[in-house]
Amino acid sequence: MNTLEQQLELEVSTQPRPSSPRFIETMQAYQRTAAMKAAIELDLFTAIGKTSGTVAEISQHIKASERGVRALCDFLVVMGFLSKYLDESEPRYSLTPDSATFLDKASPNYVGIATRFLGSPFLTDAFRDLAAIVRAGGPLTRERSLDHELPLWVDFAWGMAPIMYPVSEQAANLLRLGPEAKILDITASHGLFGIAVAKQNPTAYIVALDFPSVLAVAKENAERFGVSDRYSLLPGDALTIPFGNDFDAILVPNILHQWDRPTIETFLKKVHASLKPGGQVLIIEFAPNDDRVSPPMPASFVLNMLVNTTGGDAYPLSELMQMLRNGAFVAVESHSLLPSPQTAIVGIK
Repeated sequence: MNTLEQQLELEVSTQPRPSSPRFIETMQAYQRTAAMKAAIELDLFTAIGKTSGTVAEISQHIKASERGVRALCDFLVVMGFLSKYLDESEPRYSLTPDSATFLDKASPNYVGIATRFLGSPFLTDAFRDLAAIVRAGGPLTRERSLDHELPLWVDFAWGMAPIMYPVSEQAANLLRLGPEAKILDITASHGLFGIAVAKQNPTAYIVALDFPSVLAVAKENAERFGVSDRYSLLPGDALTIPFGNDFDAILVPNILHQWDRPTIETFLKKVHASLKPGGQVLIIEFAPNDDRVSPPMPASFVLNMLVNTTGGDAYPLSELMQMLRNGAFVAVESHSLLPSPQTAIVGIK
């Protein structure tokens, strides 16, 4: 049996030692973003999907230097977006399952267009003086806030649609609708949540609400998916425009996080008043656990809200569900939309 001294020595030896690489990796994380943006701009993943993967062949395909291609490809191997093989006459690169699915333009699930929004200067420049934003508790000017109409929202609608498509299909399955149901899709953006409901319910009618410039994207997607004859547009701001009434369901995808809690509760009462008795509200959100630090992606969303909104937050699931109950919704339940990091919450009037 170990003595107490030996046990204490064992505990000390098994504790992780302080290490500086995490700090260095974090300070250089901008390089990962730059590498991904460059690879997508150069169509690197698509080129590797079409070629045997040698540096010379990739370089010729994307019209870039061999030195540059080798450096970028090796970095992407480190990031986990490419594989490298050394057992042949010359090194070869290939796509990983993730990059083949999401970053090769030949894939129907290509999401590279999302860099227009996720890597836009409007978003990235907002983090240049984060200390000042922390001191102020939000954006330094109203123009830096995402909670009003911006040209950026059109890029969001086009860019995020491929990512949100499978999420919207899952979410639509959660609604129980009768024939000729009337659905309001608030902050419709790309329109995919309402479109998914229309596809799964052939007699449902969708009203899409968003800023005028963004609704053009939703309208085009409705035509592409063949539901435009049951799809109408309601341009305006969700906080101020009248919704109408007698809706069987109201969709609220990815918008509550942009507002403070009093605004959300006022908004949810407005939603409640616009539903038929027994009508449903379907909310989609990044919802961390009550500890606010897990799971990593929903929890990390809080910094985005601090930088880009005047009062938004990454609200824990328990808080979102309580806000619905405060708005007189009953039978409130949540559903994880795996493998995405998002959660669906359903309430009934």
